[in-house]
Amino acid sequence: MQAMVSTRQRRERRERQYTGVLRDRRLPAVAETVTVQHSEERPSGFSWRLVSFALVLLLSLVLVFFYVSESFYVRSISVAQPKYLTKEEIFAFADIANLHIFWVSPQQVRANLLRSPSIADARVWLSWPPHMVNIVVEEREPSLVWEQGGTAVWLDVQGRMMAQRQDRPDLLRVIADATVQDSPLGEAARVDPQVVIGALQLRDLLPSVTMLRYESVRGLGFVDTNGWTVWLGTGANMREKVQIYQTIAQSIAARGIQAGEINVSNPDAPYYTVMWGR
Repeated sequence: MQAMVSTRQRRERRERQYTGVLRDRRLPAVAETVTVQHSEERPSGFSWRLVSFALVLLLSLVLVFFYVSESFYVRSISVAQPKYLTKEEIFAFADIANLHIFWVSPQQVRANLLRSPSIADARVWLSWPPHMVNIVVEEREPSLVWEQGGTAVWLDVQGRMMAQRQDRPDLLRVIADATVQDSPLGEAARVDPQVVIGALQLRDLLPSVTMLRYESVRGLGFVDTNGWTVWLGTGANMREKVQIYQTIAQSIAARGIQAGEINVSNPDAPYYTVMWGR
């Protein structure tokens, strides 16, 4: 029995020895490769190229619509209740008629508006139709009426000339002498601010005087109720000059002198001319 077991064990040992694969040590071992099979992806039916093309086409159509449509060409403006100027005048000053809204620059429109002597400042912004261009203007206030060569204009406190757009009887009127050529009337004309300052002070000091004269040499003047002409020059020292004038007027009236004119243009050297009396 033991002999049979030994014989069977020897046979099984020999079978295990010969079941392996003999490899030649001189040959390199062949690495086993694992082949991964990729499944073929099927198209899902969604293409980003088509989406991109559709967006480009849509944007192109929108741009064409903007350029072709009459709604985007400036035919009018929106103005917030101007005081003296009309909407049509402001539109003309803006200089954007028939311009496409894409080419309208608020900064350039403001610069165009400020060329008007009647406009002190302006605010401009753009929007969608129908009110694409919106404007708010700050107009200059007239301080007095300046008349020269039969033409009347307004002056602001800085002496800038503006068109007289309304009848303002509350404003002091200054009539320039025919020989005055320093500031011819025109869009860019300007009167010396010292003239305006002097005239406004005289309006407050002599409220009964509603009209002044102006000459280049003797400055501002008026005709007194006593019949003589008073010349007071220009500048901000009108209170002193008026006091000197009133003192001279009282003196010559007490002496029965009829003056032709009283000149206080230079307060340090006032004088008067005599028509009669002494």
